[in-house]
Amino acid sequence: MPDFSIDIQNLSKTFGPVKALDDVSFQVEKSEIFGLIGPDGSGKTSLFRILTSLLLPDSGMATMEGYDVVKSYKIIRQITGYMPGRFSLYYDLTVEENLAFFATIFGTTIKENYDLIKDIYIQIEPFKNRRAGNLSGGMKQKLALSCALIHKPKVLVLDEPTTGVDAVSRKEFWEMLKKLKQQDITIIVSTPYMDEASLCDHVALIQKGKILSIETPANIRNAFSHPLYKIAYPDMYRLLTTLRTFSEAVSAHRFGDSIHVALKTRTGEKEVRSFLEEQGLKDVALEPVRPNIEDCFMDLMNDTHD
Repeated sequence: MPDFSIDIQNLSKTFGPVKALDDVSFQVEKSEIFGLIGPDGSGKTSLFRILTSLLLPDSGMATMEGYDVVKSYKIIRQITGYMPGRFSLYYDLTVEENLAFFATIFGTTIKENYDLIKDIYIQIEPFKNRRAGNLSGGMKQKLALSCALIHKPKVLVLDEPTTGVDAVSRKEFWEMLKKLKQQDITIIVSTPYMDEASLCDHVALIQKGKILSIETPANIRNAFSHPLYKIAYPDMYRLLTTLRTFSEAVSAHRFGDSIHVALKTRTGEKEVRSFLEEQGLKDVALEPVRPNIEDCFMDLMNDTHD
C-alpha cells in the first residue's frame, strides 16, 4: 500500500506563454483534508484536472492511491470523486435523476451506497423531483457532492466547491467534509477563501503555479515573524497610502474595515502612532493582532518578490 493517498512530484504544465504549474511537489496523507489555497489563476484547477486524468502534464508525475494518473487513468476515474468549480450536473434532470445517472455510470445504485451520502442527501431529498437547474446554490452544492460520492471513491477532489455560496451553506459544507474524512476518504479541496484554510489538516499556498508553503494552518501562522497591527481610521485610503510610506512597515493591506500592517521586528505601537500623528492622522484605532492565513500568504508573496 502507498504511504500517501496522493503523491505529486515535479509537476509542470504550460499553456502557451503561461506557466500554470511550475515544478509542483507535495504529498497528501490518507484520510486527511488537504487544502490548496490561492487566488484565481494560481494553478489550482490545472492541478486538479491533471489529478483527475482530464489533462496531461508536460513533465513530472502524480499518483493517487498508488496509481499513476496518466498510465492508470481508468482506475483513477473509478477511485476518484470529482466536483469541478462550476456546477456541471444536468439542469433538466431532477435531483434524483442526476444522482441515479451518476450511480449507473459507475455500475452502482443509490440504494447500495446510500449510507455514504445519507447525511448530505437527506437535506435535499424533499426536493428530489425538482430539476437541478431550479435549485439554490447551496442545494446544487449538496447534489454535486452526493453525485461525486455515490460510487464510494477513495479520494475526493473538490475544485472551489464553496465559491458563490452563502456563508451558512459554506459552513454546512465544511461540516460535511469533516464527517466524510471520518469515513476514510481523502479530500483535497481548493479555495480562494483564506478563512477556509484553517479547516484543513494541511495547507499548500500556491501563487502563479508555484507552491509557496506547505504546512498545518497553525504552523503557517506561527511562522509569521513580524509584529502585526490592526489599524482603523475614517479615511481608509489615506491611512493605507500613508502606512505604505512608513519606512518601518514591511507591508500594509486592507482587511475589511481596517488595515493590517506588518512591521520590522523592533517596531512597536508607539512608533506607529508617532509616525501617523506626524502625517496628520490622529486618534487612530490600533491594536496588535495574530496573523491569519491571508496575512501569511501576503507575506510569502512579498518574500518571492524581494
